[in-house]
Amino acid sequence: MKKFAVILAGCGVYDGAEIHEAVLTLLAIDKQGASYQCFAPDIKQAHVINHLKGEESNETRNVLEESARIARGEIKPLSEYTPEPYDGLIIPGGFGAAKNLCDWAFKGDDCTVNPDLESAILSTFQAGKPIGAMCIAPVILAKLFKGTNLTTGQDPASGGFIEKMGNQYTHTTHGEVVVDLDKKLFTTPCYMLDARISEIETGTANIVREMLEVM
Repeated sequence: MKKFAVILAGCGVYDGAEIHEAVLTLLAIDKQGASYQCFAPDIKQAHVINHLKGEESNETRNVLEESARIARGEIKPLSEYTPEPYDGLIIPGGFGAAKNLCDWAFKGDDCTVNPDLESAILSTFQAGKPIGAMCIAPVILAKLFKGTNLTTGQDPASGGFIEKMGNQYTHTTHGEVVVDLDKKLFTTPCYMLDARISEIETGTANIVREMLEVM
């Protein structure tokens, strides 16, 4: 049975992992006959957003603890990740990917990637295993790789960043997956487009299927 490492960024679209994308990714993996292990960095969230009001809250939360809500407690610190037990790595979106896994949301072109995530991605790449990213998470791949083809849908800001980092940006719509077979990188837009949850299910199922084909 093939096994995915799923990297989460908290719990909630505005300050963590996008819950629909994360859960539907886990469902897609399971429905397609594979298994998964969730990981998240054991760090403080960049900030906390009240999802009812869309306003910043005066509190602190931990990314690993919040991600454990989605993983039902079955999660490991990202610092413990090694590529050997896994056949691929996938990152759901949500603004936590751009705030906690990297700081692109705050620093744009000058962003940096969380060191544990950078190590996980590069070691997986060096092991020749596929890496997937959805929604805004492809900006992380854009920072770490050059000469690849990535998508976040049809978003000018992230698309411009991807190109500025030396990569190609492909415009996509619901459910489409951009594949760089040489580097084994897979991206799909999900909620970077105005999407229904059924369209998110299609996108997550498609990217998992494409990744399984090269495992």
